[in-house]
Amino acid sequence: FILTLLTFRLGWVMVIDAEEYSKLASVQQTRDVAIAAKRGKILDRNGKELAISAAIFSVWARPNAVKYVKNGSEDEAETQVRNTAASLSSVLNMDYEEVYDLITQDKSLVKVAKYVEKEEADKIRSLKLKGIELSEEVKRYYPNGPFAAHLLGSVTDDNNGLAGIELKYNRYLRGVSGRQIKNADKNGEQLSYGVEKYYAAEDGLNLTLTIDEVIQHYVQKAIEDTLEQTSADRVMCVAMEPKTAEILAMAMTPSYDPNNPRLPLEADSELFSQMTVEEQLDYLNRMWRNPMVSDVYEPGSTSKLITTAIALEEGVTNLNESFYCPGKYQVAGVELKCWRYPASHGTESLVQAVENSCNPVFATLSSRIGLTRFYDYLELFGMTQKTGIDYPGEAQPILQSKENAGPVGLVTMSYGQGIAVNMIQQLSAISCFGNDGVLMEPHIARALTDSEGKTVQLFEPKPVRRVVSSQTAKDMCRIMENVVSEGGGGNAKVPGYKVGGKTGTANKPSPNGGYSEETYSSFIGMAPMNDPKIALLVVVDNPKGVKYGSTTAAPCAQKILAETLRYFNIEPEYTDEEKQIINSKKAAVPDVSGLDADTAIGKLAGSQLGYILSPTYEGDSELTIVDQYPKPGERVDTGSSVYIYWQ
Repeated sequence: FILTLLTFRLGWVMVIDAEEYSKLASVQQTRDVAIAAKRGKILDRNGKELAISAAIFSVWARPNAVKYVKNGSEDEAETQVRNTAASLSSVLNMDYEEVYDLITQDKSLVKVAKYVEKEEADKIRSLKLKGIELSEEVKRYYPNGPFAAHLLGSVTDDNNGLAGIELKYNRYLRGVSGRQIKNADKNGEQLSYGVEKYYAAEDGLNLTLTIDEVIQHYVQKAIEDTLEQTSADRVMCVAMEPKTAEILAMAMTPSYDPNNPRLPLEADSELFSQMTVEEQLDYLNRMWRNPMVSDVYEPGSTSKLITTAIALEEGVTNLNESFYCPGKYQVAGVELKCWRYPASHGTESLVQAVENSCNPVFATLSSRIGLTRFYDYLELFGMTQKTGIDYPGEAQPILQSKENAGPVGLVTMSYGQGIAVNMIQQLSAISCFGNDGVLMEPHIARALTDSEGKTVQLFEPKPVRRVVSSQTAKDMCRIMENVVSEGGGGNAKVPGYKVGGKTGTANKPSPNGGYSEETYSSFIGMAPMNDPKIALLVVVDNPKGVKYGSTTAAPCAQKILAETLRYFNIEPEYTDEEKQIINSKKAAVPDVSGLDADTAIGKLAGSQLGYILSPTYEGDSELTIVDQYPKPGERVDTGSSVYIYWQ
């Protein structure tokens, strides 16, 4: 009776349920292993590697196979397990007990170690340990560590873009994974009647950037020095080619290492360890964030260049017009003051007004332009919408609505307050003066190429629109050059080269409304002004001590420009005055009495002279220089300090 039941059951399984059990057997016996695609390289414009993919290995164990000894006893099986654990712990530099616990788990497959280098993998392979397997994977590697970290971004453990360029161009860089499919027994051994199929992975494309590694190094060294000298919270810089809007460098300090993107900054390691998981995640997101693209700031006086260009383009002023600064002025019943009040700038030309950052003059210019036309030009300059840069998370500018701005809002925006933009927007807008008045779309990617070096896609420079006429662009270049050669931008002066620019110092908005004591100190500039090859914007966030843009950001820009112009092999053309200073190593002390401290310091720097402010001052209010020593015209050694006295 029992034999009959068994025969009936066997027939049922072999005939009625045959298809279902056949499928289950196929699932059990099929090993489907992913073959990781090699992520494409990221290269600078000259082909230097910024991000590469290196082959690494993971070590796996099949516990049943590790302890299997044919016709062996339990003692022999235990000995084999312990020998395997000892061998693996020695090669992988892991704790023996940890390895033993892993390879004796009640699981069919266990990962023993990941990110194993080829040398260790070869040693394990040569040991021919039973039940131990190796799988090849690909790990992202950044040869220069923190270099350009906020630009490049990083990747996840499974090689997908996490931030930055890695995220933006992830679909091109990541490639397509392959598969290895085979029939195997429970110990992973291939079945004699099984099949094996191999589908090769398709590697990702290589991405060439517009970044120049050499200029990036210049920028990072300069901002690191500036951070140390100013004790700022952070220092940021973006450099661009004005005629194409190609980003030549983008850096911020302090920075993180994209090879270990989940490690906090060294200074925050203790604080990080005390955070909750949610707080740690928030910290890491802030650390990865690129504020040069994803945050906005009030640009301050650097925006006066835009207002000046609008006024020139609209024909409401010219380079020869004279203005009078009264010290204070009324706008729609609201009293606004020049930073020199109760003193004033008196009579000044348009060029001098830009040099002096004279707010009453810009109030006059903006009222002549009018609210509607001013907003129209803000749109033309690209200040009302995102630039479209090929980078994730670009910040939207923040402007007062035209309906609510009114006369006071118009005036304050004309000198860079009540308007917030990202650094890319500000630099792109000013760079149009170096491109004959044509605004370009900023971009970071230059080309996609395959593994054989063949170009798959080129990213060409894109003109957006003409913003101002060629004549206005030339006039603005002249004004910017004058600010550096004669005005407060002297700390950015590079002997032998025509450098133009504008400093800015803007108080940061307070979370509780109004403005705080902290500042964004900045310098925006181009060189050489007769044929601009580089434009840059340096922003020093919350410097301590003297906070003027001329003393914090401009010297940083000068270091970058000096190195870059030499790197471009542009021959210096010294003026007679510069030749005299170089030959005699003496400079004539300029007259800085009556100037604001920011302009005075910049003017002294333009003559290769330092300064000592007396009495010492560490606030952020504008100061007027009332006297100096040595007196104007005296010749002193270059590098000497001039005492400047304020009231």
